[in-house]
Amino acid sequence: MKTWNNTNVPYFILMGLTDAGEIQRALSVLFLLIYLITVLGNLGMIMIIRLDLQLHTPMYFFLTHLSFIDLSYSSVITPKTLESLLTSTKNISFTGCFSQLYFFILFGGAECFLLSAMAYDRYVAICNPLQYPVIMSARHCCALVTGTYMMGFVDCSFSVLSITQLPFCNSNVIHHFFCDVSPILALSCTDTYVAETVIYICAGSTLLLSLFTISVSYVSIVSTILKIQSTSGKQKAFSTCASHLLGVTIFYGTMIFTYLKPKKSYSLGKDQVASVFYTIVIPMLNPLIYSLRNKEVKNAFIRVVQKRGGSRQLK
Repeated sequence: MKTWNNTNVPYFILMGLTDAGEIQRALSVLFLLIYLITVLGNLGMIMIIRLDLQLHTPMYFFLTHLSFIDLSYSSVITPKTLESLLTSTKNISFTGCFSQLYFFILFGGAECFLLSAMAYDRYVAICNPLQYPVIMSARHCCALVTGTYMMGFVDCSFSVLSITQLPFCNSNVIHHFFCDVSPILALSCTDTYVAETVIYICAGSTLLLSLFTISVSYVSIVSTILKIQSTSGKQKAFSTCASHLLGVTIFYGTMIFTYLKPKKSYSLGKDQVASVFYTIVIPMLNPLIYSLRNKEVKNAFIRVVQKRGGSRQLK
């Protein structure tokens, strides 16, 4: 924190996505709509799972936390982005900037490991169905979820701590719409090799470890599904994984494109588009993916509505 005293001004300036007024207004409307859908979709998913007893299973327990993480993840970035677009207020304090970066990495890392836990849950359900209630007990599920948040906490703590030790005296202008790692490192007036190494180790280990867990789980799942004789049995088994697999593909695809690539290939325009996708769009897509492709969630929604409607008639 003391290194901030080397900076001439007490804040950063977020350049945003564009300087064109018409495009800013169009983006503000689009992002506001996306954010409203994100909030309503994720809160709705959480409420449906909580209110419907038939969804009180490990898979939907993890899905509740995925919705919470997506909602929190989006809320770290989108409101400030909307403020910049609507009011042209581009200033963000050092505390605000590093707080945004801290929670961005925290929830991003937590989501990686939560997706791994969900893949493991599907592996146990399909490959060891008879032992599923024992293996995926409430205690085990809570331990897995706690572990995801702890891994996210460790990841963000090391990454942000390594960045805050740097002096920022070259410039206070961040060429991005939020406080991301690469644009902040570019502002330091000293060698950032150590900080970059720490960040690459943290981000790389998070992505690779979680991807390895997901890959091993799905290799076992596919192997088990192929052994099923009936076509309907194969379809039923695959349908329980389809939503999760689609969410994993979208999330990891954009994350790997943005972070696990050579520094020379950094492109502000392409990285901003990818960043918009995984910080603003994906948190909206997840509840849609898991609800529109899941009959249990649709039926639970109908049951909750009917139950609420019946209780109102009784009153």
